Amino acid sequence: MVVALTPGHQVAAIVMSFFLNFWNLFSGFLIPRPMIPVWWRWYYWASPVAWTIYGIFASQFGDYTTPLVIPGEEPVPINVFLKEFLGFDHDFLIPVVIAHVGWVLLFFFVFAYGIKFLNFQRR
Repeated sequence: MVVALTPGHQVAAIVMSFFLNFWNLFSGFLIPRPMIPVWWRWYYWASPVAWTIYGIFASQFGDYTTPLVIPGEEPVPINVFLKEFLGFDHDFLIPVVIAHVGWVLLFFFVFAYGIKFLNFQRR
């Protein structure tokens, strides 16, 4: 998509490195969503990487009730730990799937627009 919007692959690589750095920083992998400052949480929801990580954790571990032993604390079920400490809720999987489809469609239509209407060829 970025290659279609920029004059060349070198510029696209520079632009994409900016987006990837912020998407990875605010994806909830390095800093869980509950620990991200409130004024930056909008960027968490605007990151396609965050939706992917949310979907992976919530779908794979969100329905486990096995006690998780944390040293120095009482055992807590895995699904409760994911919901309270990391912000992943198993019941939120349908919006995650819709968001993934939405990201794919958005990237597809922006790519199609860039290919059709932007022409960076020079004579």
